[in-house]
Amino acid sequence: WRGGCRGRPWLPLHLSLCLWKLVHMGCPRLPPPPSDPAPQSAMDRQQSNVERFLKLGYAYGDILRVLENMHHDAQTNDILEELLKTSRSANPSPPGSRTSSPQLVPRGCGSPQPHQEDTGGSAGLRPIVIDGSNVAMSHGNKQVFSCRGLQLAVKWFWDRGHRDITVFVPLWRKETPKPDTPITDQHILYELEQRNILVFTPSRCINGKRVVCYDDRYIVRLAFDCGGVIVSNDNYRDLQTEKPQWKKFIEERLLMYTFANNMYVQNNILLYTVKVITLIINLHNKGILLLSTQDDTS
Repeated sequence: WRGGCRGRPWLPLHLSLCLWKLVHMGCPRLPPPPSDPAPQSAMDRQQSNVERFLKLGYAYGDILRVLENMHHDAQTNDILEELLKTSRSANPSPPGSRTSSPQLVPRGCGSPQPHQEDTGGSAGLRPIVIDGSNVAMSHGNKQVFSCRGLQLAVKWFWDRGHRDITVFVPLWRKETPKPDTPITDQHILYELEQRNILVFTPSRCINGKRVVCYDDRYIVRLAFDCGGVIVSNDNYRDLQTEKPQWKKFIEERLLMYTFANNMYVQNNILLYTVKVITLIINLHNKGILLLSTQDDTS
């Protein structure tokens, strides 16, 4: 540095030229920083969490219940901690361990805690996934959401030895009934939830408008993943076109029903695994009558 006028330092010539170029000629502009991706909606985050924890082997129903009770911005570690608590209380064996049930099981899989002594009758029976909205509206003559219909359907399967039962119902059905959405015997929803049979699919209000998940997709996916049976009078045509494997599955595993004199009625041949059906046929050919496999028409 050399002293200049009024004691100001002089810059070396080459530095002065560089500064002059920067001032008068400009400098190349740096590319703008990459813009942040569009914020992920709460529903997208929830779906992402469901897929993540399914890969870890947690039950579909347990995941939905935990996410329903936690804030939508909950951290992954917090969700995982709640899932661990839920799994331990429902099933002492860790996720992914070898059990007699499929790896991804509905929340109703296994006997509810108060009825553990009845678990012996479910061998050879497929998991049951009930379209709660379809069954309840059918029992209410398509005018009322009748929870009594859900109770009748669950009892029908339970009395025949099924313990892997899951009923899907939209979360907003827990709200106070309104004139345009009547509901009867709403307490049955809470009773089935306490027995770990009923699962509420997510929904929330945004700017006063209700945003709900497409519960049909939950129903078909769970039944497909655990090799179960779908109980509904809906053909799910839109989902059949979505995935070829779902189309074949729905055609083979859709179990339709009817209500007659407040009784739940259906043919139950789909409820048995191939091995058990073969056994039934063989015994029938030998003239042996199996009362436990006959449709109850009484």
